[in-house]
Amino acid sequence: MQSQQPVAETATLQESYTEMSEILMPNDTNNLGRALGGSVLHWMDICGAIASRRFSQRQVVTASMDHVDFIQPIELGDVVTVTGYVFDTGETSINVKVDVQVERPSDGLTEDAAASFFSFVALDADERPTSVPCLACPTEAQEELRDAALSQRRERRNVVAATEE
Repeated sequence: MQSQQPVAETATLQESYTEMSEILMPNDTNNLGRALGGSVLHWMDICGAIASRRFSQRQVVTASMDHVDFIQPIELGDVVTVTGYVFDTGETSINVKVDVQVERPSDGLTEDAAASFFSFVALDADERPTSVPCLACPTEAQEELRDAALSQRRERRNVVAATEE
């Protein structure tokens, strides 16, 4: 059993902010030379997990992933940047907004490629769900990111609910 320090009462959105970059290589492409969806999802899950761990200072596991929108194809050799940040929390859960951008430096192109919302659960040393800090947004920029993510997630859920009726 590993020991853990006490969880902080609050943590900021900025403390969770995570950015990762990859170059799309042949092993992560389909027969058209574009990113495999599974590779993009893998990168998104890793980014979300890192953001959650930074925020909670705990091990985390993926609990769910909302609908993923693949907006733009990612071509072989493109630079892929995945960003994530915590925008909401529950007692033991951490909600993370994850965005993917594609960059083609030779063309000066940068576009949104994918987006989703992930939920993680923090674990204690016995691998049981444990409490997480409350989210603090001490700056206007952090408040705007949080509010935008909450609004986008609410809109997505409304669209999904409407299509299921």
